[in-house]
Amino acid sequence: MNYTRFLTAVSAARQASPIRAMTDLLMRSPPSVISLAGGAPNPDTFPFKSTSVTLSDGTSIEIGETLMKKALQYSATTGVPELVAWLKELQRKLHNPPTLTYAPDKGQMAMCVTTGSQEGLSKVFEMLVNPGDNVLLDSPTYSGTLAAVKPLGCNLIGVPTDQYGIVPQALKDILSRWRPEDVIIPEMKSPKILYTVPNGGNPTGASLTIERKIEIYKIAQEYDLIIVEDDPYYFLQFNKPWTPSFLSMDVDGRVIRADSMSKILSSGLRIGYLSGPKPLIDRIVLHMQASTLHTSAFTQVMILQLLQKWGIDGFLEHIESVIQFYRAQREAMLASANKWLTGLAEWHSPTAGMFLWIKIHGVPDTHQMIMLKAISKEVLLVPGSAFNIDSSQPSSYVRASFSLSTPEQIDQGLERLASLIIEERK
Repeated sequence: MNYTRFLTAVSAARQASPIRAMTDLLMRSPPSVISLAGGAPNPDTFPFKSTSVTLSDGTSIEIGETLMKKALQYSATTGVPELVAWLKELQRKLHNPPTLTYAPDKGQMAMCVTTGSQEGLSKVFEMLVNPGDNVLLDSPTYSGTLAAVKPLGCNLIGVPTDQYGIVPQALKDILSRWRPEDVIIPEMKSPKILYTVPNGGNPTGASLTIERKIEIYKIAQEYDLIIVEDDPYYFLQFNKPWTPSFLSMDVDGRVIRADSMSKILSSGLRIGYLSGPKPLIDRIVLHMQASTLHTSAFTQVMILQLLQKWGIDGFLEHIESVIQFYRAQREAMLASANKWLTGLAEWHSPTAGMFLWIKIHGVPDTHQMIMLKAISKEVLLVPGSAFNIDSSQPSSYVRASFSLSTPEQIDQGLERLASLIIEERK
């Protein structure tokens, strides 16, 4: 693939930091090397010496004085090398990307650790999106993505979705405005990227089927699109086997995948990771060199200690316990929805994630109902307009999350929502 055609002028202009390059070189050097090059502070001056973290099973992970010095020091921009290696093996086991064995310039899969997947995604958009570009994305879509992309001055084109995610025929219909051969003509502004949340989409809870993914990937090949696969709910799929990812079918090196530890280990630790073609991941790393330098090394080391203690099998056992929790939460919300909202609203049972997308009957726009009146009923949801490309456009939907509330609170919340709907429709 010709990756240069996808890059913005800003991204193409980025150059490697010589200081960062020296840091990476030093990390690969034997202990006998005497470095007078770096500007790193001396860790002996740091007040933190060691720590022990107790896990939910009563065991603990220890970060002794030597490891603590490493955890508190500057690290490689791509991530702590041992963590990157662990995550690469996880991607191989779960997705087995065809690009693992490709040459670097042909789209070999590379990785970098990011400060949550949101940082990675914002840098992906900065790398790919020029003012005036046409960008394809789920409609409705995650509001954080809209916040990251809108300021770039692009034209956002929503692709219709249903309970199974993007509708391939709708994607084809939109792309039919351009000819496949138009992709090489800059003035034609044919779309270059397709952004999607393939599992448990936020806000809709929709999940793409394998059949749709295969069809969408073929469309991406026809129109030479980069697929940005934002998959924070991959590990919250309620049914086995899990649906194969776009990364797993990427024979061209046209998928950039964003993963997150936020929903399964900790949201506050801010650990995400990007996987994708090396020529593009390298550009993102250059951006990180000029911004964050790297994700918190302490956070990376702490998570690495946990993952090494568990191993991949232990990690997947933990995932299963998380799935069981959210599956039970989903069932509680569905039971309460059936109890209180039947006849007032409609919804589909999500197969992943932590959201129920509810269409309210007889209320063409839920914004005022939620923002002005819901608090008086002591219940809060997110109005559907928050996820529209144009937030001023009305939406009859609300997003309900089943992640934090107890089943009893969920039941009370939906009872209060039902009362609010009845009053709104009078």
